[in-house]
Amino acid sequence: MTKAITLQRQSSKGIRARNYILPAAIALACAGAAYAGADTTFDPALQKFTDFLEGSGGKIITVLSLAGGLIALASGRFALGQVAVPVGVGIGVGTGVPIVTSVVTATI
Repeated sequence: MTKAITLQRQSSKGIRARNYILPAAIALACAGAAYAGADTTFDPALQKFTDFLEGSGGKIITVLSLAGGLIALASGRFALGQVAVPVGVGIGVGTGVPIVTSVVTATI
């Protein structure tokens, strides 16, 4: 009796694997190459958002994060995150945007 159950479980696992692998293999065989970088549809929006974060918007976000950390410190309980999060936000806004845009626009 246990051999029949074991064989039935093994065969259902094989069928389940076949149900996932076969469609994946077909999709991989039919997939074409994707080319990025030639489309300029969102360039104006990207430029405005980048200018916002690198300019006064980034400063506002950093100041608000710092204010939130100071308020949390004033609550009486100290945690490293109350200091580290505003510092991380400031570094991320200040240097993160140029890094991300240079990685996205890099030609590989």
